[in-house]
Amino acid sequence: MSLPETLATRLDDEEAVATVPLGGDDRLVVTPSRTLVYRAEGLLSDESVEEYPHGAERLTVSQGRRKAKLTFDYGLDGERTVSIPAKRLEDALHPVLAGTLSAAGITDPGESALRTFRFSELTLIITSDRVVKHVGTAVWDDDYEEFHYDDVTDLGFEEGSVATSVVLTVDGRQQRFKAPNEQARAVQETLVDALCDHYDVASLEEFRLAVEPEEEGGKETTDPTDFGEGPDPLSAEPAEVDAADDATTVSEGATAADAVSSGSDATGTGPESRGDGPSGTEHAAAVDDAIDDVLSAAESGESASKPGDREHAGTGAAPDATAASGTDSESDNGFEGTFEPARAADGDFQQLIEEVETLQETVERQGERLDRQSQLIEQLIEELRRGR
Repeated sequence: MSLPETLATRLDDEEAVATVPLGGDDRLVVTPSRTLVYRAEGLLSDESVEEYPHGAERLTVSQGRRKAKLTFDYGLDGERTVSIPAKRLEDALHPVLAGTLSAAGITDPGESALRTFRFSELTLIITSDRVVKHVGTAVWDDDYEEFHYDDVTDLGFEEGSVATSVVLTVDGRQQRFKAPNEQARAVQETLVDALCDHYDVASLEEFRLAVEPEEEGGKETTDPTDFGEGPDPLSAEPAEVDAADDATTVSEGATAADAVSSGSDATGTGPESRGDGPSGTEHAAAVDDAIDDVLSAAESGESASKPGDREHAGTGAAPDATAASGTDSESDNGFEGTFEPARAADGDFQQLIEEVETLQETVERQGERLDRQSQLIEQLIEELRRGR
């Protein structure tokens, strides 16, 4: 990708390690010592180039829905912030962090920064020789940890339901950090490849064999996590445990049998709750009397309603409907005579055509102006998205 002349002259014979497009002709260029941001001429600003040295004491990232900001903290020299589109943040952050690590003397000349991962407040930078871990709101400051591959003796991964734990054994001590499952595979592949390339092996199994300590004097190596046999976790003998289980089973069976034998009384199915006595007979007789009363009332009500009355009621409604129909059929429009539409004169018609043509020309001119305004608005929005 060719660089604008104004930007190329500001490199000062340094090599452009990375170039990140920011939209339009805008560019973010990273050199070993600086980050340069080029802004092309637009509605909001003239052509310009801003420089941000990598010798910062702290680097902070803030990200919104459309914009992201990189803030370089230079201590007593103050802070400087660069705005870029949010979708370009990850592309820009990795080379900027790599330049910051190099300027701080953490990475050696020729050491490559392979990939950067951000998980909430955890930042991982995997290089060709080490893993740099930083925890905090900033992605970089003096409060960091590094694990050189020369000191690594094992590497493992423990997958969970949400996150995967990366277990890095350094000088006999385990260092753990978690990666979300959706990014855990990328972390695993990058870290395994970097570690295997450093030891010039093809797999983790070969790496473990390469770093496995040799036996001295024919003595077997001991596991540092082995604490010896120790006391048995249970004090009871197996025979005692079996006897206790049998006793528990017998006791539970007896309890269940007692519950079954007394269940009939508890559920109310005994003789006292069946209602076979005189009170049950009197209740049945009362129900029969009530049924007879309801049937008698139904028969008397049906005989009271005569068919003739129902026919009379239905016949009475017909004349009203006929009368209403006859009234509506007398006239359709309420007045007599014929209707003829008015005819416009030829002169009036010609004037109307001219007015419509004039109106059409005015609308076309306004449409062209709106198109031009729409283009300017789109250009303005694009420049704002690029962080201007």
